[in-house]
Amino acid sequence: MDYLHRAKLFRTKKRLGQNFLVNPDVIQAILDSANISKEDTVLEIGAGVGFVTEQLVRHAKRVIAIELDESAIRELEKIKCDNLEIVHQDILKTDLSDFTTVSRVGLLSHQQKIKIVANIPYYITSPIITHLLGEIDDLKNKNREHISEIILMVQYEVAQRIVANEKSPSKQYGLLTILSQFWAECEIIQKVGRKSFYPSPKVDSALVKMTVREKPLLELSDYKHFRKTIKAAFSQRRKNIKNCLLSGGFSKENIVKSLKNLGISENTRGETISIEDFGKLSEELIKNA
Repeated sequence: MDYLHRAKLFRTKKRLGQNFLVNPDVIQAILDSANISKEDTVLEIGAGVGFVTEQLVRHAKRVIAIELDESAIRELEKIKCDNLEIVHQDILKTDLSDFTTVSRVGLLSHQQKIKIVANIPYYITSPIITHLLGEIDDLKNKNREHISEIILMVQYEVAQRIVANEKSPSKQYGLLTILSQFWAECEIIQKVGRKSFYPSPKVDSALVKMTVREKPLLELSDYKHFRKTIKAAFSQRRKNIKNCLLSGGFSKENIVKSLKNLGISENTRGETISIEDFGKLSEELIKNA
């Protein structure tokens, strides 16, 4: 299958961040990572001209292809099969429950969850992850409850941020790390070179698997407060945790007491504090307020 030749026939739109995956080995890696079977319904975000879609429909029970570009939609419509539904829509404006309503003939029951496959414009990676998983304090997110796992193609540096921890280089570990890992188990499947795409992007990519958690990573008394705590902690990376929390609206007395009780130095920087310790810090700040 000459994906590169076919991709060159399509007029890509730079404003939509279109870079089509043309490496058949990577496409196979997506299928393998998702472990797609005839029992699965797959929602593909950014289906493009259908190179991945063509393979998904061969393995899944049903494929729902979400695509924003009208020209790409016309290419997708050339794929003739009974288990493909093409949706011309912005994923950020899409409610996944629309595809899990039993009243719609042939679609899912509420018990079955969707697998997500996404090769998306890199500039909207964070908004899409947030849309699919919900914010940290969004315990009843309307999309997350319908997803079992997400296979996501992202910029390699973003993949490193998603799977990072407090021991990673400081620029990697941050709010995106905590958001992703709070609601999903995350791993890098493989690094993907820029030549695997057409047009070739200026950066390398990576295939990331996010297995959605049934419960959040931490059990907390106040998730909004936890979100406030970490937002403050990463707001000014060059400042220590004490000054960041001060800037975030916490009282000096509360901060000093809470850090002391947890054995955390006031000069510690947020990027060296684990997610679990952030949870403890949030709870301590509530207790000492």
